[in-house]
Amino acid sequence: MEAKTRQRSTAEERRATVMRTAIKTFAERGYYGTSTMDVAKAAGISQGYLYRLFKDKETLFAALVDHCSARLREDAAAAAATVTSTEPEAVLKAMAVSYEDVIADRDVLMILMHANCSAGEPVIGEAVRACYAKQIEYVRAVSGASDEQIRRFFADSLLSNVLVAVDAISLDAPWVRTLRA
Repeated sequence: MEAKTRQRSTAEERRATVMRTAIKTFAERGYYGTSTMDVAKAAGISQGYLYRLFKDKETLFAALVDHCSARLREDAAAAAATVTSTEPEAVLKAMAVSYEDVIADRDVLMILMHANCSAGEPVIGEAVRACYAKQIEYVRAVSGASDEQIRRFFADSLLSNVLVAVDAISLDAPWVRTLRA
């Protein structure tokens, strides 16, 4: 019988594992309610190894914000590529549907929500501002929309965040219908 040799994961593979588990862990309790020990335990690594992969908790959370930002842009790009019209409203509509699909992943949504609430931490605040800047400039470049159209797109998206986060989507109430109109 041949002995199986254990193959060690590379640091990059471990980093990806940590990112996957950290999204779930931070989504549940937020930046302030989650310890690096919680993340390490969920990832199946030691806290010391976590610190070899990420300088500190703030850096790890900022990496999650960057990850979610990239996912938003990738999904928006895929949606925009399906639009045959050059009208900004058509492109924005496709990207809005894409955005709704992304935030249906509650973990991604909650990372984005917790990030806004944790933006007082310098590294996280910078990641959040970079996320918004990248999203806005991407939408501007792809859609050709005016500043007012872009502002409306983001206002509606942020309102959708709140409605999904508080599970208002499952309610049939006048206030929900007003906000979803």
